[in-house]
Amino acid sequence: MLLSRVPLSLSEQQKFPKEVDYICRAAVSAGIIGWAYGGIPAFIYAKKRYIEQSQAEIYHNRFDAVQSAHRAATRGFIRYGWRWSWRTAVFVTIFNTVNTGLTVYRNKDALSHFAIAGAVTGGLFRINLGVRGLVAGSIIGALLGTPMGSLLMALQKYSGETVQERRQKDRKALHEQRLEEWRSSLQVTERLPVEIESGLEKIQPEEDAQRIEALLSLPRNPSLPDEQSKA
Repeated sequence: MLLSRVPLSLSEQQKFPKEVDYICRAAVSAGIIGWAYGGIPAFIYAKKRYIEQSQAEIYHNRFDAVQSAHRAATRGFIRYGWRWSWRTAVFVTIFNTVNTGLTVYRNKDALSHFAIAGAVTGGLFRINLGVRGLVAGSIIGALLGTPMGSLLMALQKYSGETVQERRQKDRKALHEQRLEEWRSSLQVTERLPVEIESGLEKIQPEEDAQRIEALLSLPRNPSLPDEQSKA
């Protein structure tokens, strides 16, 4: 019986690196937080302002007035929530991409990575203001990224395991898993010729016996004319 290796599933073959997964999750979380930060105050302010400006309007009933106020508040929530959401998501994505890229490239965590990521992010967000805006945004971003990095690194050390240590542990586990899979596939490859040879040895005597039986079952040749005349 021939052994075959079970192929990996589609989800395992298309699995993204954990760094990319972390950046995507952080972007989604930042977008939700930014939407709530900008949308909830806008919801309250838009509803309050609508009530103040619609004192002279006439409504059919109380439900109509409440519904109109809620529609105005919902428009404010969507409008200003979206503004804060995409800005926050882009800011966090750029910051994490630069920081994670430097960490993976240098294979270590450093406070300078957060400062550089903050400078790049701040500069890109203020680039529309010209060179002065670019420089000012970079300085402000670096000043904000440094304490943020210090806080995150302190929390990682307090938890007992840094992100880099966890990343190295995961890489080691993945390497060992792939090595074990390679060894198992190598064993299958080594056993394959032996199994094929043993299978052929089992099949060959059976084929020979079938051929002999087929020859014996054939009708016997008639006697030759010369032999008949001599007899």
